[in-house]
Amino acid sequence: MNTLREAVQEYLTLRRSLGFKLREDGARLADFATFMEQRKASYITHKLALAWAQEPKALPSEWARRLGFVRVFSRHRSATDPRTQIPPIGLLPYPATRIRPYIYSDLEIRALLDASLKMRCRTALRPWTYYCLIGLLSVSGLRLGEALNLELQDVDLQTAVLTIKSGKFGKSRLVPLHRSTRDVLADYMARRNRFATGRSISSYFFVSSRASTISVTDLLLRRC
Repeated sequence: MNTLREAVQEYLTLRRSLGFKLREDGARLADFATFMEQRKASYITHKLALAWAQEPKALPSEWARRLGFVRVFSRHRSATDPRTQIPPIGLLPYPATRIRPYIYSDLEIRALLDASLKMRCRTALRPWTYYCLIGLLSVSGLRLGEALNLELQDVDLQTAVLTIKSGKFGKSRLVPLHRSTRDVLADYMARRNRFATGRSISSYFFVSSRASTISVTDLLLRRC
C-alpha cells in the first residue's frame, strides 16, 4: 500500500486529468500529509482530520472548508485503505460568509482611470498599463487573471476580438470589443512597442516596468 502523501499525489493527478485544476486542494492536502507524517499516522481518522482542520493557524471561518478537502480525499483513499474514516458532512458547521461584491459607479471608474495616468512612475508605460487594464476590466467583464494572462496572439486588433484561453472551468471563449476599446488597446500596443525597443520583453500583452509579466501581487504593491 502506498503512503498517504503518495495517495494525495495520485488523487490530484487523477482529478486534474479530468479537467480540475485543484490549486488550493493541492496545497491544503500537502499540508495535511505533512501534519499526518508529523504524528506518524498512516491512515485518516475523524479525530486527526478535525485536529488538522482546527489548527491554531486556521480561522474558525475556514475550518469547515479545510475539513471538506480532507473529506473528498478520504472518499478516494477509502477505496485502497479500508481503515480510512470519512469525516461526515456537518461535522464542523459554519455559516457561509461571502463578501458582498462592490460595484463601481461610472464616476468612480473614471476617477480610477484619471488617477492611473497621474501615477508617479519609473517608466512612461506604467500609468498606461494601469489605465488600459482598469478600462478593459470595466467594459469587457473579464476576470483580473484573464486580463493579465492575455498574450499578444490573443489580442486581435483587426477584428476587435480577444481570445480568452483556459478561463473558468478550463474553457476558452471569444470576447468582442467595442471600437473605442479596440482603439485604446491599439494605443497601448503602440506605447508597448516603443517601450520594448532594445529590451527583452514578455509575450504577455500587459507588461510591468521591468518588461515582465504582471502578477496580482505586483498590482497590490503597485509594482507595475
